[in-house]
Amino acid sequence: MQPSRRKGSHSVFSIYLHLVFVTKYRQKVIDDSMLQTMTEVFQRVCVANKSKVIEVNGEPDHVHLLLDLHPDNNISQLVASLKGASSRIVRKQHSERLASSYTKPVFWSSSYYVSSAGGAPLERIKQYIDEQPGVN
Repeated sequence: MQPSRRKGSHSVFSIYLHLVFVTKYRQKVIDDSMLQTMTEVFQRVCVANKSKVIEVNGEPDHVHLLLDLHPDNNISQLVASLKGASSRIVRKQHSERLASSYTKPVFWSSSYYVSSAGGAPLERIKQYIDEQPGVN
């Protein structure tokens, strides 16, 4: 996949994020049905925030997301929206499956992983900036 550029009213951007969300207590509760529910919620939240879901996948105790981020977003606020909305809907739609693992209204751990993704390696960008003609 080649990173693409998008345009805003005053910007051109290409911002990709890799996110990982872990279930509370690393409980192995995520199944295919739950992952499908999460994917739909993640897509709705991203559309509302002018961002795009590129890929979602995971294992029983965590999920990975690849997002095309719009620069209007604050990453921590977007993460809170993604985790909050998915937690509420997953707990509602999959309550029977989660009842034995969670007695309180929780789903995600409070922590998360985020990394920039795509684009040129840092060394290449550093070299490009260093090679600019400079001010005369």
